[in-house]
Amino acid sequence: MPEGTGRILDSRTLASSHRRLSELLRPGLSVLDVGCGTGAITRGIAKAVGPAGRAVGVDINADLIAAARIHSADTESLSFQVADIYSLPFTDEYDIVAAARVIQWLSEPEAAITSMIDATRGGGRVLILDYNHEKIEWKPSPPRSMQAFYSAFLRWRSDAGMDNAIANHLYALFQKCGLAEVVEMSQCEATNRAQKDFISAIGIWADVAASRGRQMVKDGFISETERSTAETEYRNWIESEAES
Repeated sequence: MPEGTGRILDSRTLASSHRRLSELLRPGLSVLDVGCGTGAITRGIAKAVGPAGRAVGVDINADLIAAARIHSADTESLSFQVADIYSLPFTDEYDIVAAARVIQWLSEPEAAITSMIDATRGGGRVLILDYNHEKIEWKPSPPRSMQAFYSAFLRWRSDAGMDNAIANHLYALFQKCGLAEVVEMSQCEATNRAQKDFISAIGIWADVAASRGRQMVKDGFISETERSTAETEYRNWIESEAES
């Protein structure tokens, strides 16, 4: 994970970043949060299921798990461990197995979903929230440097085997993996200047340029000048022109 990713992960909450999961939680449930990062959403899960429930966060990145443990040491019903989504060390164990914005980063989503199903008890739920990166809309149009960066970002992802429109393909993947009673729901994310968190919400793409952008430079998809220009001009656009 590139430097700066943690700040993006830390800004998330259960209520604002995974609304459908928030609606399903109740005291006493056991929940596995796959790809939990620094545990921001997992901590909200633990609070919702209470001491009679159980919340476990797993991530393949040991540094993120270490950070999650530091922030959550005082909650008995909450724990974190390093684990690979393709081979989760659980079988028929959880009422809900959830992943938020994780499948989009994988080249083998079907294998990951199968692993999540294996960790879910009979009658439980697998819940996945993810993006279609091809549907983003800015108003007004951001600087050309950011438009070029975003196009390169999509190419970089695609060349690595990631599906930029994964959100629109989850329903079919769920059916292919054998899940019953599949339900697809929209959780569009929108922000405008009237909202108090506008700067941080719309600024996520400056943070992506500052973090993932460095990976893209290393991989030869953009130059460092192109990356830094996109970040700087986008931050200036946020302050002066951005509406939504």
